[in-house]
Amino acid sequence: MSAPIATRIARLDPPRTALFICDMQERFTRAIHRFDAVESTAAKLIKAANTLDIPIWTTEQAPKSLGSTVPGLAALPKPSTSKTVPKTRFSMVLPSLNEWYSTLKNGAPTGVVLVGIESHVCITQTALDLLEQGIQVWIPADGVSSCNAAEVPLALARLKEAGAIVTTSESILFELIKDAVHPKFKDIQALIKEEKANTTENLEALSGASGDGQCTIS
Repeated sequence: MSAPIATRIARLDPPRTALFICDMQERFTRAIHRFDAVESTAAKLIKAANTLDIPIWTTEQAPKSLGSTVPGLAALPKPSTSKTVPKTRFSMVLPSLNEWYSTLKNGAPTGVVLVGIESHVCITQTALDLLEQGIQVWIPADGVSSCNAAEVPLALARLKEAGAIVTTSESILFELIKDAVHPKFKDIQALIKEEKANTTENLEALSGASGDGQCTIS
């Protein structure tokens, strides 16, 4: 009997993972469909990244006109390697990104968790640029939005077809720790429990899913 053929499956490798926070700025708070839900998910992922020492790349689109990152995200503790940069282009893949990669302990990431706005513009162009470079992209459906909510599912469908992994923030957190013996498991478990109600509400608000089941693991 011949050996099974190995298949390349996209998996998060924590030491080679980065979190990208796209354009979560003050001027967008009222323009974006359920900006509050996107901010809530971004905050949860930033807290997890800080716990797991995952570097964070944050961009601000034309900040002189559109303001800085909202205080609720900007004030959160982050790994020392994290960086916030201004941009005018829509993609977060800027010329300065490779320079930032060179400062990271493990170099360029093999996987990026991408959250922010807008789904059909900056999120789409960033994801496509990263995929083109051979970097795997995870997009939590509870962590992206647009001014027009109808744009979101179309953008996510396109990105999924292009090779991005469309999933949820909670699934990403469990994949990052992988095992209950992980030294940071209890910290991440506590974060998941603390954010459980928000996670459910954010998923319902941004993906149209609903669920009120109880889970003893998280």
